[in-house]
Amino acid sequence: MPIRVILASQSPRRRELLHQIGIAHEVRPADIDESYLPHEAPASHAERLAREKVTALSTADPRAVVIGADTIVVIDGAVLGKPGSAADAARMLTTLSGRTHWVYTAVAVARGDLVVSGVEGVEVTFRALTPRQVDAYVATGEPMDKAGAYGIQGFGATLVERIHGDYFAVMGLALGRLVDLLREVGVTYQPDGLRDGT
Repeated sequence: MPIRVILASQSPRRRELLHQIGIAHEVRPADIDESYLPHEAPASHAERLAREKVTALSTADPRAVVIGADTIVVIDGAVLGKPGSAADAARMLTTLSGRTHWVYTAVAVARGDLVVSGVEGVEVTFRALTPRQVDAYVATGEPMDKAGAYGIQGFGATLVERIHGDYFAVMGLALGRLVDLLREVGVTYQPDGLRDGT
């Protein structure tokens, strides 16, 4: 019997990545409170949210394998979320220009009562950007639904000088970590589909 997979996210990038590695799934975003807890570190926050997303859906559908993720961009200890406006996006990109920041992507998998998770941290260094480059990128509209106001898989690839870590984590779903977590809940990944057993 095929393993039913639910993606607890409406992110197009995460959907694309699951399709890319052949994991058929349905999309069912989880409705959770994403507020920070007092003194919560960014990586811990991302992991807690990923776990809460999968737990919320797995409780209602315990036979499915639920995958969730959360991505956070951090520079100088400050979290850069999704921009609220074009001006906000330009401010974030100017802050990142010519500097190194961290991207933390947490991945969680739930199957029944079992929930496992982990976090990938990636160092990303931006090229030095001119105001004109910033404005041109913002004008594409690409930054508006992305943490840190950029997407490494789109036009934003031209802003990045180098990364140290998992490229797919910067996109929003650490695929190697995901396969490991699936194994922990008793599911083996194969290119032609998921199988019960490790």
